[in-house]
This record gives sequence, structure tokens and C-alpha cells, in this order.
Amino acid sequence: MEKLEIFDQERLGQVQAFCLLDQPYCVNRETEALFIDALKEVIAWHQSQSTFYQKLLMQKKFSLKMLQSISDIHKMPFIFANFFKKYEVLSIDKKDVYLHLTSSGTTGQKSQIFFDEWSIKSAQRMVDLIFNYYGWITPHQPCNYLLYTYEPEKNFNLGTSYTDNFLCKYAPINEVSYALKNIGGGEHKFDLFGCIETLKKYEEAKLPVRIFGFPAFLYFTLEHMKKINMPPVKLHQDSLVFLGGGWKGHQDKLIEKKNFYDLANEYLNIPDERLRDGFGSVEHCIPYIECKCHHFHVPVWSQIIIRDVKTLEPLGFDQVGYLNFISPYITSVPANSVMMGDLAILHAGNTCNCELETPWFDIVGRAGTSKNKSCAMKASELLDTF
Repeated sequence: MEKLEIFDQERLGQVQAFCLLDQPYCVNRETEALFIDALKEVIAWHQSQSTFYQKLLMQKKFSLKMLQSISDIHKMPFIFANFFKKYEVLSIDKKDVYLHLTSSGTTGQKSQIFFDEWSIKSAQRMVDLIFNYYGWITPHQPCNYLLYTYEPEKNFNLGTSYTDNFLCKYAPINEVSYALKNIGGGEHKFDLFGCIETLKKYEEAKLPVRIFGFPAFLYFTLEHMKKINMPPVKLHQDSLVFLGGGWKGHQDKLIEKKNFYDLANEYLNIPDERLRDGFGSVEHCIPYIECKCHHFHVPVWSQIIIRDVKTLEPLGFDQVGYLNFISPYITSVPANSVMMGDLAILHAGNTCNCELETPWFDIVGRAGTSKNKSCAMKASELLDTF
């Protein structure tokens, strides 16, 4: 695994130490203390680098003395994810931008997130460690890939497309196929029949298959296979389905996760423990990946607060509220405490039957309505063209 070093060891040494923790779900007093130390460092960094953030802290009357323990993190000012759809706020020079990702398609408002090399590579390292934890890194086993995401084109910087292509590094690529074909002019089209033919071809190839991307498109593929009474495709036993991006724009088609996974097991021959979902965003790149019981456990590199929808005060376990992500990993933009538009419930770790002990969360929906289009919503519109 690539050794990472932060660009300013003197000012951000605790951030580096924290982000390089290598046990994804091992949380204890020492890791929590390091979390606070790193959070203080990164807040001070953004305060000195960003006039906007400096003014935000002043407006909220926040000082670093208010962060004494993990129970104080709710006091840290948050920024709404939608803020990044309207404003570009950087804590680094533009020349130090290593990667620029957006959270929407080619129309609608976009979240503009700029990463320095440290921020994006530390987040990618976290994905490495979680994939390694689950045994999904197989450098000696070539795979065929079916990506339910946008076929890349030049200068196409959509976050989900970047992520799905990044995930192909964990097993050697034999062949890659895309569900959302690039038809030119910045347009993409969902190729349902192409996906079915690809699955049949991959069955005959007898190599493991990895399916990544938007769940709605895989569901529509499986539903069509069922509709036409197509015989199930028996993929290699080491195949893996890892989805992400949500069902936005097609909530009426959303089905219970168990039913979806049962359908994938029936028509693709992939066992339940190798059917997983992921949750994340370009505004907060910490990976949240389902355990074997299909729960999103919080990894060591982040904390989650559920906030009351009216008062924005922190809530305890088992209550519905806004999802507030907190992590000290990002140094390029002041996105260390991000309030999402998602409604969620946080549960105690011991309420899950898997081996992990960290808290886990359920996404229960999105608050309000908006004309803003996420990448999943933009993608879901392609289903209407079929």
C-alpha cells in the first residue's frame, strides 16, 4: 500500500497520524482522542487558509477550546452539502488541486469539490483497507467488470464514475463494460439489452464478475430478465456486487433491499454475503460499506451525528434526523463537518449481528424537495428513455 505523507507535517501531523489508522473498525479511547487532536488541527488549518471558514467560526462563536472530547464534536460548525453547489471554497492554492469532482450530471447544480493529493489519496486508502478487511482484494484473480455507471469521456469528472473505475484496481481487469453508454455530445444512454448480453457472455467466460454502480439500473436489468422468463445467469462463485448512488428520481421503483438481493441471488447466482451497498458523496468521501448483515457501520475515520430536523440539535440512537458527517481527513476544502440532505437513523453497534462493534446507520429518505439533481437522479432519467 502506498505510503502517504501530508504536505505540512508541522501543522497537520495529527491529521496524518489519524488518517493512517489501519484497522477500519477498531475504535477505542486512543483513536477517539486522536480524532479530536486531528479535528482541532484541521479546523485551525482551514481557519488560517480560508476567509470564509474564519468568518463562519467567528459567526458561530466557536473556539478550539470547545473540543475536549468526542462528546463535544456536535459543537463544531457544519456546512450544508448544498452550499458546495453554489460556492467554490478552497483552503489551498488552485495550483495544488489534484482532482476536481462534481456530484451531478451534465445539467443542474453541481457540488464542486476540489481535492489536494493528500485528501483524495487518504480517502482512497480507507477504501483499500475496507476492501482488504472483507477479502475483496484479489491481485492474482482477473475479473470481468460490468459498471452500472457512465462510460467515461474526456474531462468527465463525475464523482460516481470516478469511484467505480477506481474500484476496478482491486482485481485485474479482463474486460470492462458500461451500462450507461457514451453516445457523444455529453449524453449517455442506458443499454439494457447490452447489459443482459454482457452477463450472458461473462457467464460463459467463467471468470469472477464484479458489478459496480447505481442499484436502479441493475434492478431494472434483473426485472427485465424475470419479465421475459430468461433463465438465470450462473456467474462465478467469487463474483461481487457492490452498489452505490441511491434510487433518487425513481423512489417509486425502490424495493426492499432483501427482495433486491434475493433477485440478484436468483438471477446471477451471487450469494448474499457478496451483495453489498456503499454510501458516500463527493462532499464527504469517507467510505460507508455494508457489513454482511447489510448495515452501514461507521469506520474509525469518521463520526456521525443525527440532528433534529427542526432544531438541528444532536439526537441519540434510533431517532430520525439529518445526517451530519464529521471527519478531519480533508484539507483542500473546509468540508470536515457536512450536513447532508439525507434523513437517517443511527443505531448502537451491538444491535447488529455481525462482528463489528461501531454504530451503524439507515438512510430513510431525503428531506424536502429540490430542483438540484444528484448524479443518481441524472442517471435515473435515462431509465425513462427505455
